[in-house]
Amino acid sequence: MGEVHHGGAPMSGYIARQVVQSFASRSNPQAPELTPREAEVLALVGKGYINKEIADQLGLGLETVRSYLKSIYEKLHVRSRTEAAMKFFGS
Repeated sequence: MGEVHHGGAPMSGYIARQVVQSFASRSNPQAPELTPREAEVLALVGKGYINKEIADQLGLGLETVRSYLKSIYEKLHVRSRTEAAMKFFGS
């Protein structure tokens, strides 16, 4: 909601998944398969959201977001949110 409040465009979960899948298929076809929810979380990480904002945006608890991030890090073999976004989005 913070980004929309500051003039950004809203992104539904469905659209976030489509964006992540599109980037993944073009930039890193051998990327590990993320669940749809992990893809949503990673899309928001890529937009610069902090864990609390991700939790609020997706209607999740903060510990649930941390759990998703841990799973994402393991699948992508990275140690931070920045590394995860860079590796997954091919930057």
